[in-house]
Amino acid sequence: MRRLPDDRRRYGRSDRRLEKTFRAGAAMCAIGELVVAFSSNIFLFTWGGRLLVGIGASFLIPSVLGLIPGLYKGNDRAFAFGAIGAATGVASCLGPIAAGFLIDTFDWRIAFTCMAVYFAIVLAGSLLVGDVPLPEEKVRFDLKGTVVAVAGLFLLIIGISKIPVWGLIAPIAPPVIGGTALTLFGMSPALFIAVLGLLTLALLVRIERNVEKTYGSCLIPSSFLTTPQVRSGLYLTAMLFLCFGGSFFLVITYLQLVAGFSAIMTGVAMSAMALPMIFFSMGIPKLSPDASPKKVCRIGIGMVALSTIPMALSLNPSGVNWLMYVGLFFFGAGQGFVASQSSNIIAGAVNARDAQQSSGIQTATRNVGQAIGVAILGVVMLFSITGTFKDAALSSNDLSPAAQTAISSQASIGFMPDATFRKYIADKAATPSDTAVLMDINRSTRQNSTQLGLYVLGFICALFWLTTGPLPDEKITK
Repeated sequence: MRRLPDDRRRYGRSDRRLEKTFRAGAAMCAIGELVVAFSSNIFLFTWGGRLLVGIGASFLIPSVLGLIPGLYKGNDRAFAFGAIGAATGVASCLGPIAAGFLIDTFDWRIAFTCMAVYFAIVLAGSLLVGDVPLPEEKVRFDLKGTVVAVAGLFLLIIGISKIPVWGLIAPIAPPVIGGTALTLFGMSPALFIAVLGLLTLALLVRIERNVEKTYGSCLIPSSFLTTPQVRSGLYLTAMLFLCFGGSFFLVITYLQLVAGFSAIMTGVAMSAMALPMIFFSMGIPKLSPDASPKKVCRIGIGMVALSTIPMALSLNPSGVNWLMYVGLFFFGAGQGFVASQSSNIIAGAVNARDAQQSSGIQTATRNVGQAIGVAILGVVMLFSITGTFKDAALSSNDLSPAAQTAISSQASIGFMPDATFRKYIADKAATPSDTAVLMDINRSTRQNSTQLGLYVLGFICALFWLTTGPLPDEKITK
């Protein structure tokens, strides 16, 4: 890829803020992984190491997305963004394999130590990144907008992600504070927290309008909200990570808890999704630079939506068959098609300053998309498993009345492997015959609920076709 020539740099100076942010993030991730590796208790593990890694990642990802518009233009920028999509595929493929090997061969402390070494290498490699051209206008740090945005996103993501755990309306397992379950008007707090997050983000939009009028720059420029092409690119970005969250939630759970796959086996299986994603994310910008972004994204969305059908049909009560890998291939290929275009669609619709600033909102969109995907599918799985299991148990002529009564009193029934489920029903099955019947019902329910989840995932992805209208028919040259 070609770097921008010197005559294209603004004012002959460079902006090193993104580079510093990237390095700070890599350093925090490295330190955080070391804290995790040598932690002596769960408090230090969570609130020391994992917190540092989370903060470091929040520095790393936006800075990567922000560096690319400043360093590359045209086909080079499209290829660079495609490489980011490919890197996501590499992580989904190699991550479980490498982590599984280290944990199975050594222990978890060695695995986290290796992650610390990895981030140290990333930090060292960042020294090779050249100067980033200054945007035309100086960007003012928007403290008020940042605080409100963080609060709104935190509330929204926590609220959405906790719906499957705390419950949608009726409380299932709400958080306990001071020995008392936290509920609001007798209902689960999850939906209230998510709505509060949405209201906070709505307030953010009003705040940002005033900040932009006053200072000329803000955290969320109006171009992000008023430009249809930018909105479409953000929707596609959300779809990609909704797919990641959904596939990991459904497929990996089934492979490990039902089929009994180890971490390494799971990583190898998921490479059927990751490899085509890597190829098409980088291959389309490189081999077909003149391809229509609209056509490429629509083809990708179609492949993703349809691929959930063979994935669902591959499931059986004890595992999966070859159709799973066919589905995963096209699921990954479709994501690769969309990933090859989504970020470049956003950067190509705004000026240079806003393109570099778009990194933050792209990262937020990724997190929200993944949280929404997991939340929707979690609710679908939770209610379908509980409802289907109870209906089958109460209508079974082979189950004793005592077992039926015990099952009907359960508020919810989770997704459990055979060994865990056997312990769960130990005090609910009156006879060995009850145990056998309930085990069969559980296996059938797991299969049917996961199939429903995959069909819902495919339907949600298909809806993103409706967002592709504003996408350009010709390649982005800006």
